[in-house]
Amino acid sequence: MRKKDHMMAAAQDTGRKSEDGLWETVKVIIQALLIAFFVRTFLYQPFNIPSASMYPTLKVGDYLFVSKLSYGYGRYSFNFSLGLFGRQIVSCCPFGFDGRIFFTADPKRGDVAVFKLPSDTNIDYIKRVIGLPGDRVQMRDGILYINGAAVKKERIEDYTDPAEPGLRAAVPQFMETLPNGVSYRVLDTEPLGEADNTQDFVVPAGHYFMMGDIRDNSQ
Repeated sequence: MRKKDHMMAAAQDTGRKSEDGLWETVKVIIQALLIAFFVRTFLYQPFNIPSASMYPTLKVGDYLFVSKLSYGYGRYSFNFSLGLFGRQIVSCCPFGFDGRIFFTADPKRGDVAVFKLPSDTNIDYIKRVIGLPGDRVQMRDGILYINGAAVKKERIEDYTDPAEPGLRAAVPQFMETLPNGVSYRVLDTEPLGEADNTQDFVVPAGHYFMMGDIRDNSQ
């Protein structure tokens, strides 16, 4: 009888240990999910590059984590509304509205930033900050002009990418240097293309002008 009681007690103890182990596993999973939710919501969000407009800096299919802390939190920083942010001003990017919180710095010329497409805020765009509030931005014969001054553009080696249909043949590549010294590569897929000459865009106060690194393939 004692042997049977001992076996029953051992089975109960094993069952309790199994339940404790399962609960510990569940707690670890819940904690991991909460940490991932916090990081994704308030700190860093993963993005996938859908188009070739930022070649050769960013390629189609690239995955990257974008910091949400760089410019403070605004209306479109989260996938839900907390009612904390001010009125949106119609703009070419998501920085054109007041009410940002935990503000740290303005976007700088040359930054690569993720923002909402003004005509459809469900769509994320990733482009380079070119024009600051009050700037005049224009393309003339394939040269970028900011406030009437040509941005330095130096010819470098051609660029090819076997994985991208439009870039399998050699494409002219240039090193562009903004007035603040930020340099990056740009591609000219259509010499004398429609985007090589534009109107003179004036950036309103509180707004920013964004461009892709392939000027012929960037909205």
